[in-house]
Amino acid sequence: MGWLTLLVLAQALLMLLVPLLGNRLPDSGISLFGWIPVDGVIAMATAWTISLVTLLLMPLVAHGLTSVDVMLARWLLGRDERKVVEHLTARVDTLSESRREAVDSVEAERRRIERDLHDGPQQRMVSIAMTLGMAKEAIHRDPQGAAVLVDEAHRSAKEAIVEMRHVARGIVPPILADRGLEAALPALAARSAVPVSVEVHDVGRLDPTTEAIAYFVVSEALTNVAKHSGAEHAQVVVATDDERLTATVTDDGRGGADPTRGTGLTGLRQRVTAVDGTLEVTSPSGGPTTLTATLPLRTGRSLS
Repeated sequence: MGWLTLLVLAQALLMLLVPLLGNRLPDSGISLFGWIPVDGVIAMATAWTISLVTLLLMPLVAHGLTSVDVMLARWLLGRDERKVVEHLTARVDTLSESRREAVDSVEAERRRIERDLHDGPQQRMVSIAMTLGMAKEAIHRDPQGAAVLVDEAHRSAKEAIVEMRHVARGIVPPILADRGLEAALPALAARSAVPVSVEVHDVGRLDPTTEAIAYFVVSEALTNVAKHSGAEHAQVVVATDDERLTATVTDDGRGGADPTRGTGLTGLRQRVTAVDGTLEVTSPSGGPTTLTATLPLRTGRSLS
C-alpha cells in the first residue's frame, strides 16, 4: 500500500502544477495515471480541485493505510504486542518471585545444615577427641581402662557417621551424581516404606540441576506417601521429550492432600519454579493422589 500512496501523492502534485504550464499544455489534454483523460477547462478545474483535496487529506489517508498494514501484520503473525508485553511482564514478576523464594530456600537449607552440624556431629567429634585424649593418658598406667575408652570412642564415631547421614538429607546422593536418575530412583524406591514401582523411560544423563530437582521431587513425594497417604502402593514414572522432563508420582492412598500445607511441598515448588518448571498436585478425597513436576531441559548441559 505504500507504493500506491506515493503514486497518488505524485499525481496530485503534478496536477496542482498544471496551471503553471498555461498555453504549453498539449491540445489533446492530459491523462491521470496514464489512462484517465482530462480535457477541457471544466475537467481540468475538477481534476485540480480533486488533487488539492487529495493532497490535504493525504496525511489522514496515510495514517489509515499504516494502521491497516499494522493490523494485517498482526493478523498474519498472530501476535498482539500489548499481550506480548503483558505476558513478558507477568513472566518477569513470576521469575523474580521464584528467584527470591529460591534464595530464601537455599539460605534456610544452609542454616539447617549449619545448626545440625553444630548440635550433632560437631559435639560428637568433640566428645570423641576428649575420650581419645583420656585413653592416651591411661594407656600405660591402665591399659584395660584405655581399651574401654577406645571402645567408647569407636561407638561415638559410628554414631557420628549416622548423624552425618541425617544432616546430609537434601544433599545429592553419590549414586545420582555418578549414575543419574535411572539408577538413583530405583534405589530410592527400594528404601521406601511403601512398595513402589519405578519406570524411567530412556532419560539418560541430564544436567546436574535437573537431575537433582527431579530426584528430590520424587523423594519428598514418596516420603509424604509413607507418612500421610495410607497407601498400599505407589508408582513413579519419569520421561522426557525434546523440551522437558516430567516426573509423576501416584499413590492409591486416601487422597485429600492439601498442597498448600507443609514445608516439604513448598520447598519443592520453590525449587521447581526457580528453573521455570511447574509442580501440580491433584488429590481428590478417596484418592488417588498424583504429583507431577515438569522441568525444562537445559540444552548443552547434559552429562551423557
